[in-house]
This record gives sequence, structure tokens and C-alpha cells, in this order.
Amino acid sequence: MKRTTPLRAAIAAVLLTVGLGAAQAGAAPLPEPAAAPSASAGLLDAMSRDLGLTAAEAEERLSAEKAAVEVEKAARRSAGGAYGGSWFDAATGRLVVAVTDRTEEAEVRALGADTRLVRHSAAALDRAKARLDTLNAPAGVAGWHVDPRSNSVVVDVVRSERQTPAVRSFVDRARADGAVTVAETAQAPRTYAAGTVGGDPYYTGNVRCSIGFSVYGGFVTAGHCGRAGAAVRGWDGSAMGTFQGSSFPGDDYAYVSIHSGWWTVPVVLGWGTIPDQLVRGSAEAPVGSSICRSGSTTHWRCGTVLAKNETVNYSQGAVYQMTKTSVCAEGGDSGGSFLSGDQAQGVTSGGWGNCSSGGETWFQPINEILGRYGLRLHTA
Repeated sequence: MKRTTPLRAAIAAVLLTVGLGAAQAGAAPLPEPAAAPSASAGLLDAMSRDLGLTAAEAEERLSAEKAAVEVEKAARRSAGGAYGGSWFDAATGRLVVAVTDRTEEAEVRALGADTRLVRHSAAALDRAKARLDTLNAPAGVAGWHVDPRSNSVVVDVVRSERQTPAVRSFVDRARADGAVTVAETAQAPRTYAAGTVGGDPYYTGNVRCSIGFSVYGGFVTAGHCGRAGAAVRGWDGSAMGTFQGSSFPGDDYAYVSIHSGWWTVPVVLGWGTIPDQLVRGSAEAPVGSSICRSGSTTHWRCGTVLAKNETVNYSQGAVYQMTKTSVCAEGGDSGGSFLSGDQAQGVTSGGWGNCSSGGETWFQPINEILGRYGLRLHTA
């Protein structure tokens, strides 16, 4: 971007050198995480504020979550068709892996994970969810997702709408599959675009959204913020770039190419709450992991990953393969960055609630966006 604070300028100067633009008995311990830069005091403060952790607890959790990412990859390969999903257990600091075959438990535990024996494999749950994706959901159905902890497909319905005929009919059809449970949510989801206001956003038409992550040649953001061909203005109103691709609903992602005079760096803004954060990759964090978000309205906020592969039923239509979090957001935060440690996770799509009373927010996973447009994430 053109504007720099002293902190941003210092980081940009460095980046110019790389280019412009409770454990089970007998369970094996988690492997030692690879050495990484210490978490900043600001990040630890944000996790303390939003997750109720001390600084030491936050550092310990970040280290355990980084190790769990590697354990999950190995456990998925080891369990094969018996893999039933996984999640990070913040109480124990360990990854829990669900398996459908008891004979796989010992090998998975040897990798450093706890195990749980379940009925349905992850592949079977994904198929059940895919069948729900073919249905037309009424407005009172907020969405649905595969939940490894309950070993089911969870359908979220708006509490005040649960007994309406349309919602009851949808739930009955969903339950016919046999692997479906129903949960309630306080409100229906909505996207987080906003009218033009001041701040450090980008604009398209009269909509304000937030930059997600730098890729070589531009940045990724939410699809509902603009259509392909739409012009983008920077924080100062000057021409910044053009939407080269956009998808919403169905997906909620977009790619914006930038003009001369703007450049990309592998940085997510900390908004003065924490130092600006370097992006070092896009390894996907497990369910249960801590996660933080940066956006142009509510700035830096943290929470946990609640669910993956969720279908979110916005008023504009369903969006598939989303990740749900406990992080709050508000209008104008759409498109902004979700990070777990120094790993890019996705771009903010929408949710319910706000950062005064709380709520939930969904993001579109980053790796799907990169693959769809053939982009390369700008990393430090």
C-alpha cells in the first residue's frame, strides 16, 4: 500500500530484500515443535483478551498447535480409510484423532495423538454433507458442517425459526441420512461488507471491505465484495487494482490484481494492537486451534476454530466448504485475514453478532483460493 506508519515502513524495508509487490495412559508425547520466532507481546495480549489466557498459556498453546498441525498430517495418512477427523483439545494441548477401526489406534497414538473410536469415517460424513448441499435450505437454517467431535453432520438452525414448517421439513429431510444432528444458533449469518467510511480499507463502488493476503501480483479477498472487472480504490481513493476473478455465492473468494504504485508484502496489519504480522505459509490449523483475524473495522480479534467444511446459508445463497470460528467481526471486515500463528488460514466472509456482544464468523480457506486462481501466496 502507499501509506506507511513507522512500523509498517520498517517492516516493508526488511521485506524489500525478498521482492516487491489430559492425555491417555501410555500415549506418546507430542513431538517437539520446530523452532519459531517468539510470539509478540501484542499477539499474546490479544489472545489473553479474547481467549482468557495468560501470556505463558498463550505461548504454550501456540507451540502445541503448531505441533498438532504436523501430527494431523501423519495421522491422516496412517489411518487411511479409518480416519474419522481430528481436533485440537485445548485442555490437554494434544490433537485428538477419530478412527473407525480399533486396530488403527495404537499406530495413531504412536504419532503423538490421542484417539477416539467412532462409527462414521470422515469420508462418509463428507458424503452425507454433500447430499445436504443438494437441498434448498430456508432462511431459518443457518448452515451445516461436518463435526468430528460429535462424529456427525451438524445442522445449525436459528433458534427463533426452529419450529417453522420450512425449517422442520428441511431438518426431517436432513435426518433421513442418519448421521445428522441439529444445533441452535442465535442469529442467521450475514456478510460483512459495509458502506464507505474512513479507515484503512479498499473500496469497490460504495462498498468497503478488507484485504486478505498478498499474492504475487495482487491480493485475495471475499467474493461478495466485488465482481470480476470491478475497479478497486485504495484507502486514499486512488486507483488500486481490478477484480480479476470473483465467486459468490457458492464460494466467497476473489482475486484483485494491483496497479503500478502499489506493492505486495507478506504482512497482516496489527492495527497498533500488536505488531504487524509476517505470513510464512498456509498450513491448515485443526478444529479447536486458536485463530486471529485482522479487518478494517474491528482490527485484531482472536478466538478458536469451531468447525470446517460448513455450508453457510446466507440470504444471497449457500456458500460451501467454509470454516467457522468464535472470532467476532463487523461490517467492513469482509475479506480480511485469518491467521493461526504465522500461517494464513483464509479470508473473512460473514457471520452473526458483533464485537460488543460476541458472535461467530466464517472464513473461506486460503488454499482453495490459491488453487482456484493459480496464485502463489507472498510469504516471508
